[in-house]
Amino acid sequence: MAMAISAGWKIARTLTFDYGQRAYDREREAAERLSAYYKVPHQIIALPWFKELSQGGGLINRKDRLPTPQAKELSEFDASTKSAKAVWVPNRNGVMIEIAAGIAEDLGAEAVLVGFNREEAATFPDNSKGYVEAISKALSFSTSNHVKVLSPTLSLDKVEIVNEARRLRLPLDYLWSCYEGEAQMCGVCESCMRLKRALAAHGVLENAPFENPRF
Repeated sequence: MAMAISAGWKIARTLTFDYGQRAYDREREAAERLSAYYKVPHQIIALPWFKELSQGGGLINRKDRLPTPQAKELSEFDASTKSAKAVWVPNRNGVMIEIAAGIAEDLGAEAVLVGFNREEAATFPDNSKGYVEAISKALSFSTSNHVKVLSPTLSLDKVEIVNEARRLRLPLDYLWSCYEGEAQMCGVCESCMRLKRALAAHGVLENAPFENPRF
């Protein structure tokens, strides 16, 4: 969003999806704060049926343990693939993008913005350039104004994304990337570890609200 606004795009609305994820409350709060910061209307959409999926993974099934990879494993394909499988939610991004595209068409908006990135695309195919191109083609058939999916961060890794965030003076203390939903980010789940690696590369790790500073 910050990159798009900086490039002169007008953001019509931000969306937060409640699909039963552990971190929903924290994700909603972060989205509300960032939306208010950039003066963009924010909307919440509930998808309660996701919780009924038997293969929903650790993000929605509390009985499943979330992976806590070591820092060195973040760059190991096999370890990252195993971790990604443990938090995979069936067609989550596809469902969200299709809903967002319907809202975009209704608002007369040209695109749905997503925060995909090169780093996670290695193990999450629905973060990849190929997926963005494929779903944009599908939406050209299902929306009257041919809504596209765009991701300004698509070719970047997390270190480069943090660099952009700092350049654009995005308030890093507003972020929430943890798979858990406690008072502070756990500091040990894969999402936390990837953010911590990126923050550490820029020397700003000590300012982040992690409960466990293991890195």
